[in-house]
Amino acid sequence: QVQLVESGGGLVQAGGSLRLSCAASGGTFSTYSIGWFRQAPGKEREFVAAVSRRGGSTDYADSVKGRFTISRDNAKNTAYLQMNSLKPEDTAVYYCAASTPVFTTAAYNYAYWGQGTQVTVSS
Repeated sequence: QVQLVESGGGLVQAGGSLRLSCAASGGTFSTYSIGWFRQAPGKEREFVAAVSRRGGSTDYADSVKGRFTISRDNAKNTAYLQMNSLKPEDTAVYYCAASTPVFTTAAYNYAYWGQGTQVTVSS
């Protein structure tokens, strides 16, 4: 069973950048697809990005395409979400999640979740 810990959130002005990290332990990281999701106050959790087990495939929500980049380093048991050109509507708690073996955008396929990291974008 894998444990996930997110870091890198914070307060940033619109147009700025942040890089989130998702550190994994307790499992074989390379056997999991990794997804990033977010939840804003009063809204449902939504898919942001996903990367396949070896990093060869990625997928993004339309709202972040061209601004966010998901990646992973299996040697470091860590996944990343580089967020550029941030907008106030990107404000949310960001969660990373692990899925095996499916590469998917659907939250219900992800069995393991981190505790989340807050991202706040000021206008």
